[in-house]
Amino acid sequence: MKVVTGVVGNDIHVVANRLIELSLDARGFEVFNLGVNTYLEEFFDAAVETQADILLISSLNGEAEGWAREVKFLKSKYKSLDNIVMMIGGNLVVGTAAAEDIVPRYQNYGFDLVFHQVDLNTGLDTLEKYLQERDAS
Repeated sequence: MKVVTGVVGNDIHVVANRLIELSLDARGFEVFNLGVNTYLEEFFDAAVETQADILLISSLNGEAEGWAREVKFLKSKYKSLDNIVMMIGGNLVVGTAAAEDIVPRYQNYGFDLVFHQVDLNTGLDTLEKYLQERDAS
């Protein structure tokens, strides 16, 4: 499966981004890493260009919400991405907030899987389980 990943917005957390890439690669995914400081439209363009199955956006500085609000709009604009798995993880707010408050908000923005301050391997295990269940139905 093909995954487009990177860090959204004005976020330069390159080490975490590289760890995500290495972890995905180790699990057998074909990874297209856009790096840091990536605009939302760049993610969608890359997903179309690579025919990605998964779009995994990360944010470590907490400003993802300002960018994520446009996901539903962009997904409707990019019709070829109707079946793509939309995933976001990292530190998804500035300051502190409970995951039970954040997850539904990001799901409303159009994400299938939302991981606020969740361990990388736990998030990737959940992604793989999600894919297995989706393929089974």
